Order: sequence, then C-alpha cells, then structure tokens
Amino acid sequence: MSLSPPLAPVLFRAACSECHARCELSAGCLRLAIGASRRTTFYSFTCPACGSAVRKPAGARIVELLTGGGVRTLRLHSTV
Repeated sequence: MSLSPPLAPVLFRAACSECHARCELSAGCLRLAIGASRRTTFYSFTCPACGSAVRKPAGARIVELLTGGGVRTLRLHSTV
C-alpha cells in the first residue's frame, strides 16, 4: 500500500485596494458572500500588510475557485 504525500494548503492571490500589497491568503483568511446579483456577490479579507478590510466582486469563476478551495461561504437572502 502506498501513501500519497500530504496535499499542500491552497493559497489564493489577492491585492489590497488600500495599500496595493499583493498577498497570498489561505482559505481560512477569506470569506465569500453569494447574493442574488453580481453586485451582492463578493469575497472579503483583511490585508495582512495594512490591516484594511478588503471587499472585491466575485464573478462565477472566482466563486467556483474559492468554493472549490474551501473558502467559507455565506449565502445572502433577499428580504423582498
């Protein structure tokens, strides 16, 4: 019986809107919110360089990559 080597953790690359630092973040550092529209679907993280709360839009491909990589997801529901 052969054992597979342990998988390396998935890292995501993102840039801070405030300080423009480019960083690599683990799935645990990111949050994904999926809303009813493109305007309400986004991912967020805290910049490790400056501490700013960063929120960026997430299209279908980003949603697919983040959910596949184990990022915690919140589904937003309309109150209408």
